[in-house]
Amino acid sequence: MKKYFYPAIVTQEKENVYSVIFPDIEGCVTSGESLEEVYDMAQDALCLMLYDMEESNEEIPTASDLAKIKLDPNQFVVIISCDTQEYRRYFDNKAVKKTLSIPSWLNTEAERKGVNFSAVLQEALKEKLNIR
Repeated sequence: MKKYFYPAIVTQEKENVYSVIFPDIEGCVTSGESLEEVYDMAQDALCLMLYDMEESNEEIPTASDLAKIKLDPNQFVVIISCDTQEYRRYFDNKAVKKTLSIPSWLNTEAERKGVNFSAVLQEALKEKLNIR
């Protein structure tokens, strides 16, 4: 779970139609009708593939050396970034119930003060894991 940067090969198929492949990520392809759309689609496709690879404990491939990528005349390379931790926060934010134990005296004091246990646990976990 981190930030990744991969080269993507953009091919202009015809006017206003672009396709994208990632030479390092098998099966990671997308397309769009403008450069802005194709960039957004490429970022989403990359994040989804890398997220799935992380979830499956697959090895994340190393990004290609840009100097070694061969291009056709109608192609160019862009670097696409992906933050799988941010992607995970956005798309995998369902609540998970956890059972935990704390001393009775601490529970009593927290309840008297109206402490939101879920919020405190989330804040503490983020701090412990250095997640902002």
